[in-house]
Amino acid sequence: MSTELFNLKGKVALVTGSTHGLGMAMAKGLGMAGARLIVNGNSSQSKIDDAVDYYKSLGIDAYGFKFNVTNEEEVIKAINDIQSKVGSIDILVNNAGIIKRTPLEDMEVEDFKEVINVDLVSPFIVSKHVVKTMIAKKQGKIINICSMMSELGRNTVGAYAAAKGGLKMLTQNMATEWAKHNIQVNGIGPGYFATSQTAPIRVDGHPFNEFILNRTPAAKWGDPDDLAGAAIFLSSRASDFVNGHVLYVDGGILATIGKPSNES
Repeated sequence: MSTELFNLKGKVALVTGSTHGLGMAMAKGLGMAGARLIVNGNSSQSKIDDAVDYYKSLGIDAYGFKFNVTNEEEVIKAINDIQSKVGSIDILVNNAGIIKRTPLEDMEVEDFKEVINVDLVSPFIVSKHVVKTMIAKKQGKIINICSMMSELGRNTVGAYAAAKGGLKMLTQNMATEWAKHNIQVNGIGPGYFATSQTAPIRVDGHPFNEFILNRTPAAKWGDPDDLAGAAIFLSSRASDFVNGHVLYVDGGILATIGKPSNES
């Protein structure tokens, strides 16, 4: 029975921004749990094709769709294409996002708006059009990828924190409005992970590397695969009465203030 609770066989899962990084790690987890995987990106078709080939090499049934999550017309067309070619979407992971590291007093208004548009407005756009079929089917799972910045601030990421804080509340309001249709809407808040993007700073002696190792009670960077379990849980029957929650996968950073317990 426990295995069946987490089985995603027969489900169609759309993961936005799933051609690399943490999005790819979560998408791989859903695919390995049996879901038919919809791979999304917007930078290039070749990048999507490469990602689809990678998923297929793992035995995952994967399909690629290039569209801009901030463009409502493109989103509507893509969802219609997905539903006609693959099937209705049972699981949506709103993962696509950007960050611009600039002090607020120096940040251009257009840059601030761009971060809000990608990180907060796009989950609303995609969810709005995916959820209509979920409502008709009386079931569905939506996962919004939040952040530790949904809870706290940090220098130079004001726009990102504003978007991710808003996404936390959007998650709660989606759950409030759609739970009556047997739709669960939750979030995942990743901590700091060992990815290709963080590789340059994950070296001995780098101040930020030392900060993460000392600040995290687990005393390490997260492995991207650590997110797979959270994504599978929130996509499966195991979470059918979990709604409006943000699951932080951060090695315990948000659980403590000051020096963690593993320091002398």
